[in-house]
Amino acid sequence: MHYRNRVKAAVVVLSIAALCGCSGKSGTEGTKGSKSGGQALAEVNGVTITTEDFKKELENLPPYLKPMADTVEGKKEMLDTMVIRELILQQARKDGVDKSPAVADKVEDLKKRVVVEAFLKKKVEEQAGITDADLQKFYDQNKDKFKTGEQVKASHILVKSEQEAQDIQAQLKKGTNFEELAKKHSVDSAGAKGGDLGWFGKGSMIPEFEKVAFSLKEGEVSGIVKTQFGYHIIKLTGKRPAGIRPFDEVKDQIKAALLPEKQQEVFKKLKEELKKSAKLSIKEDALKGLGGKGAQEAATPPAEAKPK
Repeated sequence: MHYRNRVKAAVVVLSIAALCGCSGKSGTEGTKGSKSGGQALAEVNGVTITTEDFKKELENLPPYLKPMADTVEGKKEMLDTMVIRELILQQARKDGVDKSPAVADKVEDLKKRVVVEAFLKKKVEEQAGITDADLQKFYDQNKDKFKTGEQVKASHILVKSEQEAQDIQAQLKKGTNFEELAKKHSVDSAGAKGGDLGWFGKGSMIPEFEKVAFSLKEGEVSGIVKTQFGYHIIKLTGKRPAGIRPFDEVKDQIKAALLPEKQQEVFKKLKEELKKSAKLSIKEDALKGLGGKGAQEAATPPAEAKPK
């Protein structure tokens, strides 16, 4: 797909996500004036959409969509979508849709879910703490898991034409900041991060790119590298030899791996504690009456054994 078409498709996905909401929140801007603070971005029939509203909207986007909103086109489309949503909301209120029983039921259900989510988040954060000692213990007992070959860390600027790559190279020679040029010109998602591709080992990238990246010295910028994706200018930002990664480098990685299991333990314990302190009565017969696979077998008593 042509790059411009890809950008348009990405913007459509971004606008649909913003219009429908991404995390169960309404995203409503609708109060007269502005209580959220920040600079005004738009006025919609007396309702102000501010920079703070926009930032909250960005926070609610899924991680894979956030880079799309880093472009000027993406920001414009996202603000336009917020304006459209506010107009729809205002019209829906005029039509009395917000007062309908169906909406009231859904709002009440959503409120329950948000309260439960907030409660669980609070409890888990309080009780699922993982100490540095826990992380160090896991590291000491699993050092083999952190063996890697030689790795490099690189950034790149990717463009579609050799002429554009040459223009960018000329700007770099004049001292223009590499990361800023990547944000402005690079046509891939890494551009939003100043071209940063993170750490990678041999075999992770296409051969033409990898050969140049591993040949550079730290801080060195390459010439123009042509691949199937276009024309790259590569900057090496880090290099580390093969071996076991130091604890400080993998500390966050270990925590991310241990946290879900720890959270599950907290949740299981919480369920047991809540059940113990509650008066519970489960109506098994009523549950079986709802039907479903296995319900009939469960409701039918076993046949009596016939005497031989």
